[in-house]
Parts: sequence; structure tokens; C-alpha cells
Amino acid sequence: MSDTPAPSAAALPPGGDPALAGYGIDTVALHAGRHPERFHGVVNPPVYHASTFIFETVEQLIDTRHERAGGAFEQFTYGREGTPTTRALEDAVSTLEGGYRAVVTSCGLGAIAASLTAFLSAGDHLLIIDSVYGPARAFCDEFLSRFGVEVTYFDPLIGAGIRELFRPNTKVVYLESPCSLTFEVVDVPAVAAACRERGITTIMDNTWASPLCFRPLDHGVDVSLHAATKYISGHSDLMLGVAVCTEAAFIPVKKTASGSGYCGGPDDVYMALRGLRTLPIRMKRHQETATQVARWLQQRPEVARVMYPALSDDPGHALWKRDFHGASGLFGAVLQPCSQAQLAAMLDHMELFRMGYSWGGYESLVVPTWPATLRTATEWKDPGPALRLHAGLDDPDDLIRDLEKGFARLAAAA
Repeated sequence: MSDTPAPSAAALPPGGDPALAGYGIDTVALHAGRHPERFHGVVNPPVYHASTFIFETVEQLIDTRHERAGGAFEQFTYGREGTPTTRALEDAVSTLEGGYRAVVTSCGLGAIAASLTAFLSAGDHLLIIDSVYGPARAFCDEFLSRFGVEVTYFDPLIGAGIRELFRPNTKVVYLESPCSLTFEVVDVPAVAAACRERGITTIMDNTWASPLCFRPLDHGVDVSLHAATKYISGHSDLMLGVAVCTEAAFIPVKKTASGSGYCGGPDDVYMALRGLRTLPIRMKRHQETATQVARWLQQRPEVARVMYPALSDDPGHALWKRDFHGASGLFGAVLQPCSQAQLAAMLDHMELFRMGYSWGGYESLVVPTWPATLRTATEWKDPGPALRLHAGLDDPDDLIRDLEKGFARLAAAA
């Protein structure tokens, strides 16, 4: 996927499956969380539709109740807290990311909300990246602030300078890298090291990279989040989130997710597991296609600049090459100034790049974005409209032809 070595599963932390130690990441993705010997030889973990678990004795029920109150959540007690299908997905993603344990939630935003509220209380201070995913910003501004959490946004390129923003009550720093609209690459190790010095929890949205292309916990992050709706699923047919945790972070996140009712549906969990098995193959194809399309866009007169850290001339390329093991199919492009009518003429009639608010599936998508409206700590200076594109599994030459026709319509509408 790149000239950076692929991540190795040779030295898995306690949450990893020791039986997979020493295997390559492609093999780990196929086998993590699968135990056919436990299910009569069935290859895939079966779907458990369950709300109720039966206890044979009062002693067993009380023991489970005490364990649940303590937050260990080793045993199965109630469907909201997970089933064997849920545990299989949690174990698989945690193994791929080198985490202690993971927590499955109903959607990506559920993983974000559960992780933030696990470590924040009234009077605490949260530092959050200015280029953050829009719904995460809305959650902070509309919910956390209402419950007495101070929220400060910061420049994604601040690096170790984050120390200057720490307050005595700073409890959490929230990251996203690359940023899912504007694709800045954060110096995650520098930020995480600064936070660790002060005992501040670091949470990162890792959806863009998937567990294959970046492992935040290896770089000092405490909680790594995924909208499993996207690359882990790969088929645009489910809603699910995952929070991969260190040992210290697991119980707070799990207790908060359970207490807040963030639980994934059994069929969605099963489909996410099925999608996970082909993730390595899909991610390679996504990167190859995105790179080809992005390079083509760089040559177009209608394009002011392309935002994709896998490109050698991208401002974030050096950090990406240092820390990441590959790239996904999501990238951005800033167009030369044009009218709203021209932009609509281009996008309204795309045949393969369809408009939709997601990414990570097999299909290719494009949406116009307005980064200037979603920032408060930094200034977005590009005068032209921006596009967010997801290169799916289409033939890249077909995607290029689709964009070429779109540019022709844009020019004709001038």
C-alpha cells in the first residue's frame, strides 16, 4: 500500500489473540475473533439475538452482578452489554489495533459520545481538533457544553504546541487524523506524549485509516474510534461504532456505553465481522484507485489543489509516511472559483461518483463541502468550493471519465 512497512501482529498487547502472534496483518484480519471449535465448526461466529441470559444459581447471578458493577464485563449478562457475536467483533478489531479490549456501539457517533463522556464531567476542559467531523463538533457544542464542559478547538497542525493550551482542568484531547474534510495530518505521537505528561486522556477518530493503516494506541493514544459503518463494514448497509481501548481506558468507556444504551444490533455486528475479513484487500484497492484519481485531478485546470496525504507533494505527506502504513480511498479537492450553478451542473449528473453522506463502502461518492463554516480556531482561505471524494471499488479509468464529463458540464454552465 505504501513504501512504509505494513503493521505486524508479532507482538500483540494483552487484548490481542496470542494464537495470531507472528502472523501478517492480512492473516490476522481473516482469523481474529473466529473460533470455529466453539460453534460446532461453523466458520463465522453465529448471530446471537439475545436480550436475556439465564443464570443457573443465585451465586452465579450475584457473582455476575458484582463483576458487572465493577465494570469488568467478562461474562454475558444482558444483551445491551453484548453477546458472543459482539465479543467476536470487539476481539477482532482490538487484535488488529493492538488494543486491550474494544467496545461496540450503535454507530460511530455513539463511540465518540461514549468515549468523551467516559472521561469528562462538569467543570472539565476538552481540547478538540478544529477540523473535526461535523457531528462530533455538534455533540460538543450542543451537549457537552450544556452540561458544563468547557470546549476549546485547536489547530490540527499544532503538534507539541498543544502544551500551551493545557489548563489545570484539561481532561481530554480529541484528535482526528487525517481530518475527514480537509485531510491535515496530525503529529499524533507529539500530541499524545504531551498529554501523557499531564495525565490527560487522548481520544482519536481513526476511521479514515482503518485498523490496518494506523494504530493510534501504538503512538500513545488511549482510545481509538471507528465508525464501523465505513471501512470495517465496507458495504454501506449497517450502522456501528467501535472504541478500541487501553487497559486503563476500557472500563470507563464500557461502563459509559452500557449505561447510556449504546449497543450494536446483532445483525449489524455480524455483517461488520463479515466485512472485516476482506478489509485488507479492499483498502489496497481503495488506495490504488484514490491515488490514480487524485493525481489525475492535480493536472486538471479546474482544480486548485488536491488534499490527500499519500501524494508526495501533500503538506502532510512526511508525517503520513512516518506514521501510517497506507491510505484509504477518501480525499479532497479544492476547485477553482466557480458559481453554484456550475458546481451543481457538475455534480447533479455524475454517474459513478454519486452524492451521499458517507464513505468507506464499495461505491464511489462525492459531496461538496464548506470547511470555512465548520472552523473557529483556524481560517479556511481557499476561495473555491471544496469536494470530498471517496474512491470506491470502481475501475479508476471509469471514475476519471465520470469526473471528466462533470468538468465539461461545469465549463458549459459558465
